[in-house]
Amino acid sequence: MKKKFWGILLSAALSLGVAACGQTKNEMDEQGGKKQEAQTAAEDSAAEEAQTPQSAAETDVYEAQLPDGEEEADIFVEPIKDLPENFIKGMDVSSVIAEEESGVKYYNEQGEEEDLFRVLADAGVNYIRVRVWNDPYDADGNGYGGGNCDVEKAAEIGARAAKYGMKLLVDFHYSDFWADPAKQFAPKAWADMALKEKGQALYTFTKESLQTILDAGADIGMAQIGNEINNGMSGEKNWANVTELLKQGSRAVREIASETGQEIQIAVHFTNIEDHDKTVSYAQTLEDAGLDYDIFGVSYYPYWHGTMDNMEAVLKDLKNSYGKETAILETSYCYTTEDGDGFANSVGEDELTEGYAASVQSQANCLRDLMAAASDASALGVFYWEGAWIPVGDSSAAEENEKRWETYGSGWASSYSASYDKDDAGQYYGGCSWDNQALFDFTGHPLPSLDVFKYVNYGASCEKKVDFVEETAAAVNIGEEIQLPTAVKVTYNDRSFNGTESVTWDETQIQAIDTKKEGEYTVNGKLEDGTEVSCQVTVANKNWLLNPGFEQNDISMWHVSHKGDANPTDIQEKETDAFSGANSFHFWSESAQEFQVEQTVTGLEAGTYKAAVHIQGGDVGADAGIYLYVIQNGKTISSAPVTLDGWCVWQTPELAKIKVAEGGELTVGVSVTCGAGGWGTIDDFSLIKVKE
Repeated sequence: MKKKFWGILLSAALSLGVAACGQTKNEMDEQGGKKQEAQTAAEDSAAEEAQTPQSAAETDVYEAQLPDGEEEADIFVEPIKDLPENFIKGMDVSSVIAEEESGVKYYNEQGEEEDLFRVLADAGVNYIRVRVWNDPYDADGNGYGGGNCDVEKAAEIGARAAKYGMKLLVDFHYSDFWADPAKQFAPKAWADMALKEKGQALYTFTKESLQTILDAGADIGMAQIGNEINNGMSGEKNWANVTELLKQGSRAVREIASETGQEIQIAVHFTNIEDHDKTVSYAQTLEDAGLDYDIFGVSYYPYWHGTMDNMEAVLKDLKNSYGKETAILETSYCYTTEDGDGFANSVGEDELTEGYAASVQSQANCLRDLMAAASDASALGVFYWEGAWIPVGDSSAAEENEKRWETYGSGWASSYSASYDKDDAGQYYGGCSWDNQALFDFTGHPLPSLDVFKYVNYGASCEKKVDFVEETAAAVNIGEEIQLPTAVKVTYNDRSFNGTESVTWDETQIQAIDTKKEGEYTVNGKLEDGTEVSCQVTVANKNWLLNPGFEQNDISMWHVSHKGDANPTDIQEKETDAFSGANSFHFWSESAQEFQVEQTVTGLEAGTYKAAVHIQGGDVGADAGIYLYVIQNGKTISSAPVTLDGWCVWQTPELAKIKVAEGGELTVGVSVTCGAGGWGTIDDFSLIKVKE
């Protein structure tokens, strides 16, 4: 960015910059909309270096030397069969300029400092995505953060990408800051506009912004009109209004493409693809509105958006039913759970996806598997979100990091964003919560997982290595002998080797476990190859019920019956409504309810048992009947009815002294009868054998 070439490009981009509703930069400056001192200094320096613009098209375009067969590498990558040559292997690097201004440096695989865009090109990235906010600055010119992603920065990023042979996706949020399903604020300049006027402003902003970015030398291949617009866009929630704005954005893209001879595809962008029917309904809405667009884009984060099989099925349905191309416009996966900058991560140990660990190899495998699923669905490709967003300083230097986040906008939000988004960013501003999901380490060196982009066509091989060992746990009833598993499930870099491996546990640690009372212990062990593993041992009375807290996806062991056509129950993922964990069995209906949820256990040991459950809720009515029950040999035993007195006022009905013969069977459940509007959650059932 310090080279003369980039100074020329930045000068050209700034001279053609546009403001929030089509104003030129000079007009904005006359209204007091100044930028930060560091940026102004860069502009002045660029202006001194050159008087005439020079596009990237007038310079030599770098051509990366990519593999033409399988290679040896530090990671294992299974090749994707029949992957199209033009498959998009994209990355969003919207915050890179703010990162560099904060002192971040990037390196190549040889450990030498290098332009990020060359590093990405050498790794097989062929497309860059950049977000555009209208005016991410307060009245004094202080940036909101998140990269301070205005049009000028997009122009510079686009030009740098083009120099290294990468196309550009321009992601218009049509907001001054973050836009997602929870937040779709109109830009400040549009806040008081009627729909028609706002549409005209959006058209002008889109067209002039694309012209600015093209003039800087970018090779724009795609323009995204709106960002995760599930619940609206640019302050509009009514879909008739939203589609009118989308039409203005589409019109602007088509016109600028025609006028410049550039082939630019139009993408719309939604998230929450885990809901198949809802996602498809958005495509139907766009179809009914007659929107002119090319690509139905989605966000897919494996932590939050369901299985890859479901994602693939949704993309196939969209393409087959509506004839539109599809693409995954955002995804990521973590390589560690460590925090690099002292600001909490968005994803930690509790969010890991089944089949993948927080490791570099799992990050590579997850991205490879996602690209394979997208290819199988005939999607255009995948964009990794903010793969270069790393710490601006060590996690121990919190005070210095905060200064950089505030000054350069390299954190997810600055305190200045409070004037625009007071309820979220204005309260929780700070650093980068994404650094553990980057494809670079905390010091800017590329991780081996970055190379998955260039290896997926032909594959990469390496020495067989353990990626991770499935979490191992053992439960020991009080007073009984400890029995630890003799083998554990092992996942390798090459998943074809996956299986169980024998383990040797530390006998000294086993002997130190006191089985006379409840407690938690860790026992360490080793596989035959020396890989260290551990087992979490719980000494407590065994709960004979499966999935008692509804934390696992499989709830087939629970049987739900209800009266009426509508089932008033569901599994709710909301930690504040659960007795423990994140999930609970939730009920609510606008009409009267009557249902039972129960589980049958067979093969019980002879002895005496106690059943219990936790219930909370309210508005159930004076005549409600809510109780725990046990069915044994066709006979039902019920607890006294419980009264639900409000949110998180937990009631714990119990049934004790249940005698069971060897191999016996019990059904444990809860029955709820309540009035319209009654609500609550049921959590943590237990069926425990107790001493007589």
